[in-house]
Amino acid sequence: MIDIKDLRENRELYEAGFKKKYVDIDVDKLLELDEKYRAKLIEVEAMRAEKNEVSKAIPNLADDQKQAKISEMKELGDKLDKAEDELDSVYKEFREIAINAPNPPHESVPEGKEDKDGEVIKTVGEIPKFDFKPKDHLELGSLLDVIDMESAAKASGARFYYLKNELVLIEFALVNWLMHKYVGKGFTPVTVPALVREKMMYATGFFPADKNEIYEVNSDDDKLFLIGTSEVPLAGLHMGKPVIGDLPKRYVGFSPCFRREAGSYGKDTKGILRVHQFDKMEMFSFCHPEKSWEEHDYLLSIEEEILSELGLPYQVVNICGGDLGAPAAKKFDCEVWIPTQEKYRELTSCSNCTDFQARRGGIRYKDESGTNFMHTLNGTAMASTRTLIAIMENFQQKDGSVKIPEVLHPYLPKITEIRPK
Repeated sequence: MIDIKDLRENRELYEAGFKKKYVDIDVDKLLELDEKYRAKLIEVEAMRAEKNEVSKAIPNLADDQKQAKISEMKELGDKLDKAEDELDSVYKEFREIAINAPNPPHESVPEGKEDKDGEVIKTVGEIPKFDFKPKDHLELGSLLDVIDMESAAKASGARFYYLKNELVLIEFALVNWLMHKYVGKGFTPVTVPALVREKMMYATGFFPADKNEIYEVNSDDDKLFLIGTSEVPLAGLHMGKPVIGDLPKRYVGFSPCFRREAGSYGKDTKGILRVHQFDKMEMFSFCHPEKSWEEHDYLLSIEEEILSELGLPYQVVNICGGDLGAPAAKKFDCEVWIPTQEKYRELTSCSNCTDFQARRGGIRYKDESGTNFMHTLNGTAMASTRTLIAIMENFQQKDGSVKIPEVLHPYLPKITEIRPK
C-alpha cells in the first residue's frame, strides 16, 4: 500500500504518478477518509484509556461509589463499541480505495499506455541471417519430436503442452546452469509453494488489479491461489519479522507458474509462447531503500549476462507507465529476437517495487536507526517456454536441426544439438 503520510505531503507527485499509470484514484476521497479515520482513532483511544483507568480504580472505591462507576462504565463501553464500529467502517471504506492505488512510477519511466510505448535503451547481439526460410518453434517441435500440443489439448485443453526428449534435457540444463551461477553470486536457492493464501496476492500487489489472471483453488477448509510467479511466495520469506543484519537478502526461486491469460484470447495462441503453465526461475531481493536503484541495475546486469552467454540477440526496454502494473516503480524488459516473427519478444523482466510490497506485507529491517520498510525487487532468471523458443528459432539449421548453446553442454548427456527424428 502507498505511504499515506507521504501522499498527504506530496499529493501532486502521487496524482501525476496515478495518471502516468492510467489508474483513476479518488485522492480527495482518500484523504478525506484518512483524516476522518485519524480523528475517530483519537476519540476511540481516549475512550479506551478512560475505560482502563476507571477499571483499575473501581476495586479501590467505596461500595456506594462502585455502583455509580459501574453504571458509568457500561455507558462508556456502549459508546466505545459504537465508536469502534464507526472506526472499522471508515477504515474499510478507506482501504477499498487505498488498496487500488498503485506504486507511483519513477520519474525516468516513459509516458505511454501499452507495451509498444516502452523506450528501447540498448540493443545487443547480431540478428541471425538464414540462407533458408526459418521454421517457427512449433514446426521445429514437431519435426524434432520435442513438443506435443495435440496430446496436451486432449488431456488438459488449449494452451497446454508436453515437452519431450532433448527439450526436457535442455530445460533442466538451463536450471542447473543458472542455479550454479546464482549460488556463485551469493543468492540463496529456494523452491517455493505453488499455492498461496489470498493475503499474499494482496501483499505483492497482484490483487486486486490482476485477479482475473489467477487460478483459484477452493476446498472445504481454505481458499488458495496458484502462483503466476515465485515472486509471490518469495516475498513471504521475510514478512512479519524484521530482518536484522546485512542487506540485501537475495534469493533465486524455482517453481511451476500458472496464468489464466484471460485477456489474451486470439493473441499468441499458437505454440508455447503464451501458455497456462510453465516453469520459471525468479530473482528476489530484499534491499535497503538507499541501495534499491543500484540493486535494480545489478539484477538487470545478470539477466543480460545470461542472454549474452546463451548467444541470444536482445534489446532492453524501459517499460512505460501504463504497462508497469501496480507494484513496480520501474521495470526493464529484456526482449529476445524471434526470427519467424521478425521482432523482439519479452523474455525477462526486472522490477523495483520500492516499499510498495513491504508496506502491504509488513516487510521490515531493523538497524541502529530503528525499524523501517525494506525495498523489494524481482527479476526473471529463466522462463522455460520462451527461453526454449528463443534457442530453437535462433539456432536452427537448414536441415531442421537445432544447435544447443555451448554454455549448456556441461549440463547435458553428451548432446550438442537436436536432430530430426
